Amino acid sequence: MNPAVTFHEDARAEFDEAAGFYNMERAGLGVAFVHEVECAVAHVREYPASRPILRGRVRTMRVHRFPHAVLYSVVDERIRVLVVAHDRRRPFYRSGRE
Repeated sequence: MNPAVTFHEDARAEFDEAAGFYNMERAGLGVAFVHEVECAVAHVREYPASRPILRGRVRTMRVHRFPHAVLYSVVDERIRVLVVAHDRRRPFYRSGRE
């Protein structure tokens, strides 16, 4: 099963902002961040129900090497990335995203 993946517009903005931040910190670090998020999303596509439920139907997938997580839900065999969050952000700041 390889369901379609879509990003909430705020999750896409968070992803882009974090990649830009890491690129400013060190050349190439943003590229590494993007790669790790893409790997996390690929794992979620392959095994959508394998990650723990955080709240309701929202699941979480940790990003390797970075203090971030991808929060997503599976609806009608589609994956919706709701948040690309740094670990230090308030846990439910993104409540209401679909």
